[in-house]
Amino acid sequence: MAEEVGRQKDRDRVGWRHLATGAAEARATEAGAEGDAITRYRPLLFSIAYRMTGSALDAEDLVQETFLRWQGADRAAVTDHKAYLTTVVTRLAIDHLRAARARREEYVGPWLPEPIATDCDGAVASLDDQAALAESLSLAFLVLLESLTPVERAVFLLHDVFAYPFDEVARIVGKSAATCRQIAGRARRHVRERRPRFAPSPAEHADLTRRFARACADGDLDGLLTLLADDATAWADGGGKAPTARRPIHGATNVARYLLGVVAKAPADVVARVRAINGQPGLVVVAGEDIMAVIALEVTDGRVAAIRLVVNPDKLRGLDTMQV
Repeated sequence: MAEEVGRQKDRDRVGWRHLATGAAEARATEAGAEGDAITRYRPLLFSIAYRMTGSALDAEDLVQETFLRWQGADRAAVTDHKAYLTTVVTRLAIDHLRAARARREEYVGPWLPEPIATDCDGAVASLDDQAALAESLSLAFLVLLESLTPVERAVFLLHDVFAYPFDEVARIVGKSAATCRQIAGRARRHVRERRPRFAPSPAEHADLTRRFARACADGDLDGLLTLLADDATAWADGGGKAPTARRPIHGATNVARYLLGVVAKAPADVVARVRAINGQPGLVVVAGEDIMAVIALEVTDGRVAAIRLVVNPDKLRGLDTMQV
């Protein structure tokens, strides 16, 4: 049954998972040296684009646009393929974010990043062995990045996450190295102020996630309250396409009652499964063959401080059946 969960209903719409299967790479290598560049750098470009946009669909679109521009470029004038491709995808992402700000203002309810499954072999997983990369993939971190300007986000990610030197970051974003240092310092302080001070180990996070799921399934209000921080907050992203709270819910009691109310209305065959979501333990909520929701827990000082519930069906289509 697990292999059948969440059967992709619109395969032509979301293509990012092909980064993991190697299908795109196999096609690309037919073009020789051009294909080698596509094969080599596609995972990196997707990882940058996804962290910039918070959307797997948008990231895949940006990567495809990058390669279209690569195909039309004067290859003889390009001495560093990686630098060229990274520059193009980053600048496309910056432009995308600027345009997205206006669309976000019209979004129905809270906006949350599109979750991706990372408990399989693939482009994202292969790049996230390093701690900085893994942390930067979490939904909590991606939400935090939303408070940065597009250029701040690009400079911070390229330097602090992907370890690009400032002179190279400067060339990519079209600013001086000194200016990029200032931008990175400002973004770094902004991130540090909002980042949890004591993050749990993966084992602790997974254990708390399982206990959280069990308390919700059992309708155990008291048990759920013991897991929640007093000032816990829940955000639910339905995008106007799924019934859910359209405002953040604050306070442990309010959050617990809201969650148990949601569970009480769920189909009888609903099941919550612990999976690696965006590099951390999360819950994939399944009813029959349909993925109903993804839940990510932010844990601080051993308790759940934030709950991010994604139920917008458009943001769940990229979760391939073999990944959940």
